[in-house]
Amino acid sequence: MQITINGDERQIDDGLTLAQLVSQLKMNPKFIAVERNREVVPRAEHVTCTLEENDQLEIVTLVGGG
Repeated sequence: MQITINGDERQIDDGLTLAQLVSQLKMNPKFIAVERNREVVPRAEHVTCTLEENDQLEIVTLVGGG
């Protein structure tokens, strides 16, 4: 199925959860925030949030510095 991640279209497997996608992208879930269709998805809901055709995701990560 087709979704958009940070403006880039991407094919993913049907039935994939947000947590599974984050794992596939090799991102640490502790250091990201995800918006799905313009609504923030609480980290506790990543495991139960099943992605759907044409979802639009924005994934941001913390960057340390000084």
